[in-house]
Amino acid sequence: MYIHTMSTPVAETRAHALFELPCACQNLRRLSRVVTRIYDQELRRAGLEITQFGLLTALAEVGEANQKRLSAGFAMDSTTLTRTLGLLRKQGWVRARRGKDRRERLFSLTEAGKRQMAMAQPHWERAERRLRKELGDAGWKTMKESIFQVTEAGMRA
Repeated sequence: MYIHTMSTPVAETRAHALFELPCACQNLRRLSRVVTRIYDQELRRAGLEITQFGLLTALAEVGEANQKRLSAGFAMDSTTLTRTLGLLRKQGWVRARRGKDRRERLFSLTEAGKRQMAMAQPHWERAERRLRKELGDAGWKTMKESIFQVTEAGMRA
């Protein structure tokens, strides 16, 4: 059992509080919660969460996409995506228009969405720097490669 002493830094205490988890899913969910917290702490200053920022950046990259494409690109369930897109539309950062099929809607950034994304960018960069500092350059590269490999393997499984 690990006991916290006055000389032990809080972050170190938290790291020692971690225990072995029995499966990949539990380990990845814990990692996701920890990393999400870092990004949300920074992005909150710009009035966003990392999921919202991710959708804004994806739409900035692709220009326009339907919900199916966005859902696949993020490997995100439709319910979460619908809710997040609804919030972004309510803020005026994303617009939707009908596609070829009456049921299809195509989403794109508005000018206000582009401004919001630009305003949030420095906060996102600060979160990136915080995590990268802790990992170091080699750890950062390894992390990105590993995550990509595990994501691809999970999708194949």
